[in-house]
Amino acid sequence: MSNAEIVTSVGLLAVRWAVGIVFIAHGYNHIFGGGKIAGTASWFAGLGMRPGWLHAWTASLTELGAGVLLVLGLLTPLASAGVIGTMVVALVTNHLRNGFFIFRPGEGYEYVVTLIAVGFGLGCVGSGRFSLDHAIGLFDPPNVTGLVIAAAAGFGGAALLLLTSWRPERDRAN
Repeated sequence: MSNAEIVTSVGLLAVRWAVGIVFIAHGYNHIFGGGKIAGTASWFAGLGMRPGWLHAWTASLTELGAGVLLVLGLLTPLASAGVIGTMVVALVTNHLRNGFFIFRPGEGYEYVVTLIAVGFGLGCVGSGRFSLDHAIGLFDPPNVTGLVIAAAAGFGGAALLLLTSWRPERDRAN
């Protein structure tokens, strides 16, 4: 393995672990933190995701699963699709209307857009040499298949979910 491959793989490992740990923590918090899964379900319903309990569980388990897969470097394009999909739904249902900066009231979209981009990037370039994907020869070397899986399942899954389940309250004055 060349120095460039080692450095690239260490960089990918750091990015995978950072996003993976964030996603594990986020999914865990949705289920066990604060208002627990019931509070998360109520919040999702308040955003217009119907039924709230189904989307709370779907998002939370997707976050946990995608996070674990990223940490392991296993099925990286599918894990990336989980990151993309959950963050696109969060972007559309909650963050987009609040402006760019995360510190704005209601939280802006800079954070979720960054995670979408990182998820897509990992789906494209793969998990690197220090991963289970590399060890078992799955999605390694990176190729267009990872890009297609990450984009189709991530963006396509989010679009399908929003089209079928998002029913935001409409302003009755209009």
